[in-house]
Amino acid sequence: MYTRIITIDGPAGAGKTTVSKLLAQKLGCIYVDTGALYRGVAFEILQQKINWEDDPVLEGFLKTLDLNFIMEANHLVLMSSGRDISGYIRTPEISMLASSSSAKPQVRSALLDIQRHIARTKDAVFEGRDMGTVVFPNASHKFFLYADLAIRAKRRFDEMPEKAKDLSRVQKEMEIRDNNDSKRITAPLKPAKDAVEIDSTFLTAEEVVEKMLGYIEKA
Repeated sequence: MYTRIITIDGPAGAGKTTVSKLLAQKLGCIYVDTGALYRGVAFEILQQKINWEDDPVLEGFLKTLDLNFIMEANHLVLMSSGRDISGYIRTPEISMLASSSSAKPQVRSALLDIQRHIARTKDAVFEGRDMGTVVFPNASHKFFLYADLAIRAKRRFDEMPEKAKDLSRVQKEMEIRDNNDSKRITAPLKPAKDAVEIDSTFLTAEEVVEKMLGYIEKA
């Protein structure tokens, strides 16, 4: 039996991270960025120069992987073999590789235990792409956050370091990732049947959270 679990799924740039953190703060529970786990896998694939498209090689690599979250100042920090890698996993290269490698069933299976272990011990808001459909199908509340592609690309563009700024490239890569994530066979990006869908195109993070709290308080 899980504690109170709230899932927020949706494509990149929809505002999931900001909204999830704010909602967790309002509810007094922890926030879990599950996308960080997939980025952690991608980071180690690059670091170790793993041919992840070779299934036996990938499976061997995953057996040695030591990814985990630790609590630090009331938030979770991603660790890999005891090293904090949180500051290295937000590059465009990592994003694209995380999207591709996360389509592998072996990768998703390897990370399920970490996510569900957290859920067994703490009330949490889980952000991701298949939280409500695959990882926590019995979550207390499920939301699917989306927004117009151009708006999402601009949001991501504004978050990037100056030297990496190229809006057209950001939008193109986001479009490719949307397509990859929604069409993959394993855990495709889609709303759970019982998820509340919210269009954040013209809403602030605070307005989205107020909508979510309204649904949660009605239950």
